[in-house]
Amino acid sequence: MDNLDYGIIGNCRSAALISKTGAIEWCCLPEFDSSSVFAKILDEKIGGSFDILVDESFSITQDYIENTTILVTKFSNGIDTFEMHDFMPRYYKPNGDYQSPPEIIRYFKHISGKPTFKVNYNPKLEYAKGNTEMYVKDHFIVSLTYGEKFDTLFLYTNFDKQKVVNGNEIELTADGYFLLGYNEKVFETTVDSIFLEHQRTKVYWLNWMDRTPTYKLYQKQIARSAMTLKLLTYDKTGAVLAAATTSLPETIGEVRNWDYRFCWIRDASMVIKVVSKLGHKNIAKRYLKFIIDLIPDKDEKLQIMYGINKEKKLTEFSLDHLSGYKNSSPVRVGNAAYKQKQNDIYGILMDVIHQQFVNFSMDIENTEELWTITKGIVWVVNKHWREADKGIWEFRAEDRHFTFSKVLCWVAVDKAIKVAELLNKTNKIMKWKLIESEIREDIMQNAWNNDVKAFTQSYGSSDLDASVLLMEPYGFIDARDPKYVSTVNAIERELSNDGLLYRYKNKDDFGLPSSSFTICTFWFINSLYKIGEVQKAKKLFDKLLSYSNHLGLFSEDIDFKTKRLLGNFPQAYSHLALIETAINLSNITEQERVMDTILK
Repeated sequence: MDNLDYGIIGNCRSAALISKTGAIEWCCLPEFDSSSVFAKILDEKIGGSFDILVDESFSITQDYIENTTILVTKFSNGIDTFEMHDFMPRYYKPNGDYQSPPEIIRYFKHISGKPTFKVNYNPKLEYAKGNTEMYVKDHFIVSLTYGEKFDTLFLYTNFDKQKVVNGNEIELTADGYFLLGYNEKVFETTVDSIFLEHQRTKVYWLNWMDRTPTYKLYQKQIARSAMTLKLLTYDKTGAVLAAATTSLPETIGEVRNWDYRFCWIRDASMVIKVVSKLGHKNIAKRYLKFIIDLIPDKDEKLQIMYGINKEKKLTEFSLDHLSGYKNSSPVRVGNAAYKQKQNDIYGILMDVIHQQFVNFSMDIENTEELWTITKGIVWVVNKHWREADKGIWEFRAEDRHFTFSKVLCWVAVDKAIKVAELLNKTNKIMKWKLIESEIREDIMQNAWNNDVKAFTQSYGSSDLDASVLLMEPYGFIDARDPKYVSTVNAIERELSNDGLLYRYKNKDDFGLPSSSFTICTFWFINSLYKIGEVQKAKKLFDKLLSYSNHLGLFSEDIDFKTKRLLGNFPQAYSHLALIETAINLSNITEQERVMDTILK
């Protein structure tokens, strides 16, 4: 089955997607949101790629070095064997800073025989808008474009450069390398210097994973998801990306194609909460600094999303010369949703701020700034919670009173009260409790639909929505409350399709949804676990894990019929929810595990 069979490599500055046959088919340099240098994933003819070609006698397998993000593609015909280790360098320098250059290294490890391969090196700079010219120089191969914008790319190698450019056969008798860099190198590259970069990067990731707790169940999946979330963080500012790609469609042939290389406050805050739970304090500190820098004024309302370098204007436009993934156009850059009002972001951000105070006590940096933001959030929520908004799913049509948005307004005040208690700021608590109580009463009165026997998508609606499953994890309602149990059961009846969940089934701006939103299925499995249906939850979770690609990675969506991955990739939402669910299910008791074995 044709699928998103890609591995991701990166260094918290940029990332690249590499196919299961070893082709780089997506990469933006020097940063995540820069123009692409390879974009075959968005246009097979003109997008550009970096392929390693072997004859049909070779079998190709692929996996990561355990507990690292170094991707190994192995080529073997039984006699002739070599490995290609793809990575973007990342390690600590002696001064404590990170070495994270805008570079991809392809380290070729000779294993046996005299394997031969050809190279199709075909960069297309600036989203392949104009011509990219290539020249062989003494020390490198340089690619240039003079279109709307001048840009260059440098390729260093110990292979015959002319053979590389011409696509001639290359025989591998010893280790070799390619170093693809946005900048011209000052110092000479050699096989030994490349191997050192490989080892330093390997040690960095092994150390990072050593600081990550291990779990009884699903350790491999948790580890891969944790590293994937780390790869979607941007060191320079602390931003967290929703995904590494743009315009991979929710449904092939439709127009639900968006640019996800930005920092959504909601997605990022959820990621930070999960990664903090895994003990990675620096990511949380950098993200909170990102937020502090974005809110200089005490009454400034948060946008739902920002550029990774704190840009507030994310004008959306189309790249009409690109045909799109599997001809699913348009290909978009920018995201018009940045203008939307979504009231839930305050609760999600406040939840993260509260968690940092709990986890790191008073050693948290910027305590005063975070307390100021806390007070500002309550002020904004109190002023605006009664208003309709676009909701978590970013409906582009009319505003509604979405249940999830109202619940997260309640969460904002609830967590602010808890922060005030931790900081002994008792003068705020009574006033804030009145606001909290008013919001709760409003939700209980207007979000419950007695005919449907469930909390519904919006006030006065009979439509169901997977997001209301989060009422329990955010502490609004107890898991055993009859209304929550009834809501879970109603959502299963209406939104579940062969164990996969729709976000909702009602018509939106682009018609009826036709694929499963992956995070919603994780939410549903979590809710089953919480209401006591443990075996059912575990069975569905194991089934969902089988739909990942060959490397355990998930995109945003899954096709109901074929189970192929769809949407932007890899998706932070999907992997953070995988970790949460896996940790919950890892807490299954021995008795429950015995029952599970018997039921099988």
